[in-house]
Amino acid sequence: MKYYRHVIMLLLAALVLTSLSCAKKKSLISTLIDNYPNRILIKKSKIKPDDGDSFRYDTLTIRILGIDAPEITHKEHGYFEDQPYGREAAAMTWEIMKKAKKITYVPYKKDMYGRLLAHVFVDRELLAEKLLRAGMAYETITRFGDNGFPDVAEYILMVAEDSPKPQFEPPWKWRQEHLNKSEPTEKETAKVRSQNAT
Repeated sequence: MKYYRHVIMLLLAALVLTSLSCAKKKSLISTLIDNYPNRILIKKSKIKPDDGDSFRYDTLTIRILGIDAPEITHKEHGYFEDQPYGREAAAMTWEIMKKAKKITYVPYKKDMYGRLLAHVFVDRELLAEKLLRAGMAYETITRFGDNGFPDVAEYILMVAEDSPKPQFEPPWKWRQEHLNKSEPTEKETAKVRSQNAT
């Protein structure tokens, strides 16, 4: 009987800790969002999907800060094949945005490709967090710093530490290996498709 009492106590303690952790997370993300009252509202009808960490909005291409998702074919940029999980990450980002009631962003600046770097929030949650927690992105804070958003960067690092490790190689490494590689043969394309299917 004593054993069962200990097991029940341990389970209750775990439940309380989990509840506190969830409450702390909600408090942190609410504080983050409230730190940026001048977020820009996105009209969902003007969004067009791109890949897992970027999308088109009206005349802009927005690159989500803090994460790096697997690549998809972008012949205009010299990538002639999908990275494994690239299509899944792109589909996840698109689904999250389609289902969102409200999407906002906090702009940083344009990158060397002309994309607007920004933190994106969907229904008061950080979009980067959703991709990290699904194992569909790597965090980029350790490589590129906080980009002027130290509180958001700290939150992303915390989320990344608690999230599953992605099952694909870091996209920055993949890009180095595949930039300007000629268009893949049918055999190479079939290999990527089979990797994506697993």
